[in-house]
Amino acid sequence: MSGKIRFSANISTMFTELPFQERFAAAAKAGFEAVEVQYVFDRFAARDIKARADDLGLTVNHLNTAMGNSGEAGLAAQPGREAEFDAIMDEALENARLLDARTIHVMSGCVQPALQQSASETFVGNMQRASQKAAGMNVLLCIEPINAVDRQDYFVSRSDDIVSLLEIVDCTNVRLLFDFYHIQIMEGDLARRMDRHWHHIGHFQFAGVPHRHEPQDCEINYPILFADIVRRGWTGFAGAEYRPRGTTTDGLSWLTSFQPA
Repeated sequence: MSGKIRFSANISTMFTELPFQERFAAAAKAGFEAVEVQYVFDRFAARDIKARADDLGLTVNHLNTAMGNSGEAGLAAQPGREAEFDAIMDEALENARLLDARTIHVMSGCVQPALQQSASETFVGNMQRASQKAAGMNVLLCIEPINAVDRQDYFVSRSDDIVSLLEIVDCTNVRLLFDFYHIQIMEGDLARRMDRHWHHIGHFQFAGVPHRHEPQDCEINYPILFADIVRRGWTGFAGAEYRPRGTTTDGLSWLTSFQPA
């Protein structure tokens, strides 16, 4: 087997011992070829982020949509908020264009159980409109299951349920964000689940389980999973999105040890 995993560092959760503007250089020095960000565009302009990344030879591969109001965690599945969702989707697509990013995590939001049916209908309509907006942009709109331990009442916490919704949305540029951390907590059986959902996956993210720290010495055998990803010919990135126990650079032994032999 030949090939390697292209790792990106989420600098919203990593290198946080440094000011945001300094995290790009730290990621490049550590050996990452790409960075991704959560929602930072209320504080930093996409053009400035792109210029800083370009100066260091980094790709900005992934970003998140805005979270909405406090506690909402996104708007894609919020009934009655369609106009606001369209506005944040327009913003995210423009930021992706400026950054030349290829994937966007479209935040779905927290939904009370009684509203699940209407939330599902809202989600399908919103994502079909978003798909049309993104047509021709070479960008994938990714939906992530977020585990119910970290964020109770998030719209969808299981990858199997997201895939069922994606089949209803039926748009090739709307995909599953396969985050090993969340999926292990809620569903497990990672290798076979990845195999079953492979053609729906638009991006990978990972962290250690159960505490979302460094990915080595945790309950997931990442080297086996990453070797499988390489074997399948994955050409995208796998985004490290974890909270380091100490300084980020002290816990980066996985960056080389996780590469397939």
